[in-house]
Amino acid sequence: MDLFRCESILLQSFWVMVVIDVFTCSFIGFAVERGDIDGVAVCRMFNCAISKQSLPKYLSTDNDPLFRFHRWLATLRILDIDEIKTVALVPCSHPFVERAIRTVREELLDQVLFWNQLDLERKLSEFLIYYNGYRVHSGIDGITPEERGGSNKPPSLPLNKFCWISHCHGLFKTPVAA
Repeated sequence: MDLFRCESILLQSFWVMVVIDVFTCSFIGFAVERGDIDGVAVCRMFNCAISKQSLPKYLSTDNDPLFRFHRWLATLRILDIDEIKTVALVPCSHPFVERAIRTVREELLDQVLFWNQLDLERKLSEFLIYYNGYRVHSGIDGITPEERGGSNKPPSLPLNKFCWISHCHGLFKTPVAA
């Protein structure tokens, strides 16, 4: 789990929390908060990001002061989640989430503009569906994160019987059986 900041077309600043599953290389969820954030906002964002999933047993975070806030530590204690801290002052000790953030920035946020928090949340949720279910990953043998997590692999298609479906309002297209 980690945080990054982005700006809207109206130059409003937003913090985005990214929660990923390291085993399947899939996004668990995103949460967005406008303006400055504190420990209470981080707790709210975490609950929002994992609300559609079961609780993790372990959670890896960096050494940001927001993750040492007493309410954050109390939330993890109540939810019975063990926190694993990365090595201080070494950004490459958190490589999976840093790479996931880079992917979100390069493939989505550098390509499309957003107006406000609701628009950003909608675009991130569409990207999550595309990334987990349709985007193949060369690092995990050309399969999607959902397939790695146990979902059925789609059948292979004959080269002359397919059509294209659009994801993220036309930003990405993938083939499906016609």
